[in-house]
Formats: sequence, structure tokens, C-alpha cells
Amino acid sequence: MTSNSEILEVHDADRVRTLTMNRPDALNAFNGALYSELAAALRAADEDPAVAVVLLTGRGRAFSAGTDLVEMAELVAGGGDTRAGTEEHGFNLLVDALIAFGKPLVAAVNGLGLGIGVTLLGYADLVFAAEGARFKCPFTSLGVAPEAASSYLIPRLVGHQNAAWVLLSSEWISANEAHEMGLVWRLCAPEDLMAEATAHATRLAALPVSSLRAVKRAMTEPHARQVAEARQRENRMFAELLGGPANNEALAAFAEGRKPDFTALPDGA
Repeated sequence: MTSNSEILEVHDADRVRTLTMNRPDALNAFNGALYSELAAALRAADEDPAVAVVLLTGRGRAFSAGTDLVEMAELVAGGGDTRAGTEEHGFNLLVDALIAFGKPLVAAVNGLGLGIGVTLLGYADLVFAAEGARFKCPFTSLGVAPEAASSYLIPRLVGHQNAAWVLLSSEWISANEAHEMGLVWRLCAPEDLMAEATAHATRLAALPVSSLRAVKRAMTEPHARQVAEARQRENRMFAELLGGPANNEALAAFAEGRKPDFTALPDGA
């Protein structure tokens, strides 16, 4: 199977389905459409007996720059409901699909990863990254809360103190740092990334899907309750902070091309 929408490319070979996010001019930032299309593609791959493994990557110099801040600002300005409180929002559909995905998920991080471009890695079974990739969870710099159960999944991957820095600081993490922490399994030269990730995905895909599913379920099922509870906590906090003083200042600064100034905000903002 090979099919391409404007924003998500799909290619099958050797029982591996490669999904390539294709908004390179927007650094593969997730707007509502990309959230929904990737969620649907994961569900379809999970149900397709011809697919054993999914490999996820991005087109261009970014894996994903996270949530599209232009769309977020429009939603906040319009007073519309957002991911925090809307089950059918594409963000929640994607997280639901990641949680439910029962086959191996391999990520090939080809460049920048921000926000959901990092937090979705908590659901990947193997993460490969180009040596020049960089990672950032910009929640505090946006005046919002974590997402996608990252407050539970990232500490499991990298330990409490590494996770505290990643989630609290909004600082860039290099590919080497991500590898040392355990967020990334293998580092690759940029020109070797897809070949290396595809080779490993193909080796897995040659094995029986029933066994692959059983192993993944045995590894993830013990954590299902904690993931669900983390999502509920994060969504509640996200809803409380979205459109608040800190978030408004962050979005205004983004629109104006300046660094946000949180020092003049009311106490507790």
C-alpha cells in the first residue's frame, strides 16, 4: 500500500508501514488535521493483517515541532473548546490511538522534536534519532501543563531527575543527551537513519504478529491505569492554564516574534 495525503504519506514494504508526517514548511507541526490523520492511520495499521510494524518519521528538517501554535492561538482567541476538554479533538484521538496500538511502533526522529514530537515517543517501542536531532518539551515556556501522560511515561524512560529537567526547563536536549537518558535507543548518522530504523522494523515484522502483540501487551498493560490517570490530571491542568495569563503572554510573544516575559504576571499565574 502506498498512499499520500497532503500531510501524511503512507508506504508499505515487507509488512512495515512507514508513516511520514508531511508538513515540512510548518516543521510538521500538528494541526487538527494531522492529529486526526495520524490517529486514523495508526488505527488502520493496527487492524490491517498485512501490517506487522509501524515506522513513524517526518519529512524535512523536523520530526515534529509540536502543536501548531497558530491554530492554538486561534482556538484560544475564539474561546473554542480545545484538546483538554474535548474527546473528539484530534489530539485526544491521537493519544487514544497510540495507547491502543497493539503492534510495535518504531520512531525515526529525523530532526527537531518539540512537544507532542517528544511526548509521543513515550508510546514508541524503539526510538532511533539522527545525530543532529534536538528535543524540547516547551510546556512551561507556553504556560501550560504536560500532555499525553508524559508526566508518567517520560520519568519511566529517563528517570525522575532527567524527566524533571526535560519537563520543567523548556530547554533543548541534544540527541546525545536524549540517548544517554534513554529517551532514544540508537543514534544514527542522518543519512543512515531511515535505513537503520527500517532494517530493525523489518526484522521485527518477519516475526509472528500474534507474538509481537502479546509481548507488547505484556509490557504495556501493567501501566494502563497509571497512564489513564496521568492523562486525566494533565488534561485538567491544561484546561485550567490554557488561555490564562502565562499562556496568553506566551502566545502573544510567539505571534510578535519576541521572548515571553513572565515576570510581570500576577502572583500564581
